[in-house]
Amino acid sequence: MVSQITRGIKISVTTSFEGTYFKNYKLHFAFSYHITIENHSKDSVQLMTRHWEIFDSLNYNEIVDGEGVIGKKPVLKPGENYTYSSGCLLSSPFGAMRGYFNMINFTSTRNFRVIVPTFKLGAPFALN
Repeated sequence: MVSQITRGIKISVTTSFEGTYFKNYKLHFAFSYHITIENHSKDSVQLMTRHWEIFDSLNYNEIVDGEGVIGKKPVLKPGENYTYSSGCLLSSPFGAMRGYFNMINFTSTRNFRVIVPTFKLGAPFALN
């Protein structure tokens, strides 16, 4: 697990290798990641958008931007947390992801960025 706190918002990430499969005559490596967002601040906040940088050791890096996470824009009151799972496909057994969430603080009405720390994606059979 990797974790990081930005402005009182803690992001924790765990990953899992889900297996391989062929798509368009090419082998793909499937990974899932599980993110927990904890509000340790004194203000209510809402996640608005996400930004991901996906690094694949045998392919081009990919940038993904979008609204919310898994179709939701969770609101977190002080002391609350939100957990979700998603995934990505790589063309190699090794990679990594990092990014950030753009959030809004309801008390100050200001937008702020919460860092998602770099997390590694690795197929266990390929690890040394």
